Amino acid sequence: MTTSHWLVKSEPNTYSYGDLERDGKTIWDGVRNNAAALHLKAMREGDEVFFYHSQEGLAVVGIAKVVRTAFPDKTDPAGRFVAVELAPVRALTRPVTLADMKAEPALADMAMLRQSRLSVSPVAADQWKVILKMAGG
Repeated sequence: MTTSHWLVKSEPNTYSYGDLERDGKTIWDGVRNNAAALHLKAMREGDEVFFYHSQEGLAVVGIAKVVRTAFPDKTDPAGRFVAVELAPVRALTRPVTLADMKAEPALADMAMLRQSRLSVSPVAADQWKVILKMAGG
């Protein structure tokens, strides 16, 4: 089975990559967009996840991994949505800004750039490699 790649967004003043490192793991809940929720359901243990700071910073700043697959989101009283559990892997050497990603032709079809409002989106394997290279490895 191959590893899939994802991108999750969080406002750093609400929950930052530094918070994830401090906590050691977190439950990724509160996702209420149907398309983003489907992406959460598709995540598998061991999948790699770019952590993107939204609103402030506007950059991919770290890598996390899925350590627990979809389970009922306790913050959803209707019981329709799921959560996953993420753990930190490492901060990026150099954050990759939204402007950098938009300027890179190899990322033109990236889901996050096409559907910027999604808080959870897939990242193709070739896009993952490009962003890692832009981050300095």
